[in-house]
Amino acid sequence: MRSLTKVCFFVLVGFFQVIAPASADEIRPALLDIKEQSTGLFAVTWKVPTRGDKAENITPYLPKSLELVGTPTVQDVPGAKVEHATYKNNSESLTGQKVVIDGLTAVQTDVLLLIQLQDGSQHSAILRPSSPEFTIPLEASKFQVAADYWRMGTIHILEGADHLLFVLALLLIVVGVGQLLKAVTAFTVAHSITLVLATLGFVHVPAAPTEAIIALSILFLATEIVHKHNGQFSLTERYPWVIAFVFGLFHGLGFAGALSKIGVPQHEVPLALLMFNVGVETGQLLFIAVMLGLFAILKWLPFTAPQGSWRVLPYAIGSVAAFWTIERVVSFLPFSTV
Repeated sequence: MRSLTKVCFFVLVGFFQVIAPASADEIRPALLDIKEQSTGLFAVTWKVPTRGDKAENITPYLPKSLELVGTPTVQDVPGAKVEHATYKNNSESLTGQKVVIDGLTAVQTDVLLLIQLQDGSQHSAILRPSSPEFTIPLEASKFQVAADYWRMGTIHILEGADHLLFVLALLLIVVGVGQLLKAVTAFTVAHSITLVLATLGFVHVPAAPTEAIIALSILFLATEIVHKHNGQFSLTERYPWVIAFVFGLFHGLGFAGALSKIGVPQHEVPLALLMFNVGVETGQLLFIAVMLGLFAILKWLPFTAPQGSWRVLPYAIGSVAAFWTIERVVSFLPFSTV
């Protein structure tokens, strides 16, 4: 028990310093969608994330042969501003021309670029501060799609404080390598199922209730940690893979919601979906490895944590989860103005 107290004490200090400034499920790149509707006529959608009521100060520069037709329309959507515009192409092809995003270094965000041409060829890329431009090639690269969506999946799980707290809570409950493998596998299978079904349009679940249930799943595990160490019955300790699977279904819907916000290239849906999921698993396994390594190291430190301080971590996790639950439930109530 003393080693667990020590682990909880240090994990609390380190982990909450990391997640404190981050919001749950924070994956908000901008989106630039260039779609050829008819020969030489393009519909362009520019979706840029907002902070409060202010859009990020980034500017797209389209291929030079594109000329604006009419006046763009702008609308506000939750967390972003969206501009729709029509352009005509004064050249035979966009091949070899560049798309450039200005201002990425200052805001440290990425831009997902999707290009769909009338001949059926499609291109996608992630423009980031280190590489803010894209030259339109003759053919799309499957490798680039795979690399981009793997990266986004990895970043998503590592920036998603709610998913990480759920996994951390599981680690604090489940005993034994065998049980842990079952729980992690069940969680992976479950969220993979709903990620695929929701992204392909077979399942439609409102985002707000889903996010509330995800927060509630963390609150449930926090209470389970306390029950376990008080010698009370813990459903998660007894059947960890069942609990991980059930709640994993909802976490998968959360992943799908994040993926829908950034978009998927229609010509490479299976590949993009697969690699996003592989990225999520990469980040999840990396987090688990780091936490297990930290647990092992802390057990050998000569530091003695105050008696009973093991309770601080589950209570802190539970408090954060309770706040998220209330915040998310209120957001979809009929009287809510959030």
